[in-house]
Amino acid sequence: MPIIKTPDQEKIVQEIVERVKLKPPAMYEVLLLNDDYTPMDFVEDILQRFFAKNEEQAQQITMQVHVQGKGLCGIYPKDIAESKSMQVESYSRKHNHPLQCVAEKSAIE
Repeated sequence: MPIIKTPDQEKIVQEIVERVKLKPPAMYEVLLLNDDYTPMDFVEDILQRFFAKNEEQAQQITMQVHVQGKGLCGIYPKDIAESKSMQVESYSRKHNHPLQCVAEKSAIE
């Protein structure tokens, strides 16, 4: 069955396309928070295991967590950021460490 296009249909389709502009997903920062109990080696392992950081990057972020109180692990879409945060906290609890990992909406869009 042929599709009949009228000028009205084309106008309606164009209006819908203009109204429904797709935006990229909101991005979230995954942050590790400092505590007085979790060893630095464990934090470095977390960064390498869950965030694919190399040894040097892991050491730099670990020092940032230690000195500034928090360190940026990466910026991801919301679902991925929340998933990584939960994975890190679950892994930390499994290994008896109180390390906290949070996902916060990024100021950078």
